[in-house]
Amino acid sequence: MPADTARPDPRLALLEEWLETELGLGAVRIAPASADASFRRYFRVHGAARTLIAMDAPPEREDLGPFIDVAHDLGELGVTVPQVLEQDRARGFLLLTDLGSTHYLAALKAGADPAALYRDATEALLRIQSRGAAAAARRPPYDAAALDREVQLFPEWFLARHLGVTVGPDIRALVARASALLAASALEQPQVFVHRDYHSRNLMLLEAGNPGIIDFQDAVHGALTYDLVSLFKDCYIVWPRATVLGWLREYRARALAAGLAIRGTEADFVRAFDLMGLQRHLKVLGIFARLWYRDAKSGYLGDLPTVLTYVLEATGDCAELAEVDAFLRAEVVPRFASAQQRALGG
Repeated sequence: MPADTARPDPRLALLEEWLETELGLGAVRIAPASADASFRRYFRVHGAARTLIAMDAPPEREDLGPFIDVAHDLGELGVTVPQVLEQDRARGFLLLTDLGSTHYLAALKAGADPAALYRDATEALLRIQSRGAAAAARRPPYDAAALDREVQLFPEWFLARHLGVTVGPDIRALVARASALLAASALEQPQVFVHRDYHSRNLMLLEAGNPGIIDFQDAVHGALTYDLVSLFKDCYIVWPRATVLGWLREYRARALAAGLAIRGTEADFVRAFDLMGLQRHLKVLGIFARLWYRDAKSGYLGDLPTVLTYVLEATGDCAELAEVDAFLRAEVVPRFASAQQRALGG
């Protein structure tokens, strides 16, 4: 039985045929399971002995290989990820185990204890980082070139497209200097397996084996603090600085005990974390703007104020970024509210 749809959906029909006929599941009912910032779609499959998840990833836009490989690697490390039950890589279909429909963000908004959830998430992350050297070595390097490519999304999509700033040579040079500083800091850190989006929408609340980890296909081999930034400086939920610093202290102590080669003082570690956060959040400003202007996905525009606040906090606290901070406060902040209003149709 087809999922509700207002327009013909040939790929959905093909997916249903694959599930019902080729996999022999018989008549099933499928419904959208989650939204995604990529071209992938996820459907919850009802009608078998248990609910399952079907992924539709158009092969001309998405490669299923990384998802399959990373799912295997993470499963071998003993963390909870969806198991790949069936695959049709030529057509871009996967059938996966279902980790449920309650992600951390929903649980936290419903009153779940953040201390318990973040303790579980940190424990799973430490397991990946401390035991995942071989898995990390199979991932693409999160090197200076990759980090800089991400930062360049900020002037292209956030400054120019969203705010209407003319990005001339002076601004490009300013961004390049900041990007070089951020990349140098990232590359000085221990290099580990990096999920890249280890945050409250990609961690599922489970009865056992918490958390369930999803959306890991873009994993890379990179800086130790990157996933900590995703987790503790989440773009979708904000925690007080004192809480974040407490979680960081606890993580650092446990990471050292686990044998991770963290150098320097606690203050050095916090600085590395904040600089890594600035790199990520400059990228995210660009990505969230691009999702609207290129892909007509407006759902992330409302999260831009949180991300910009993170950026301003980081530049305001780092003397080496004083010129970046001055530019943001003089050129970005005054334009931001009206840009948001325009984009959101206000």
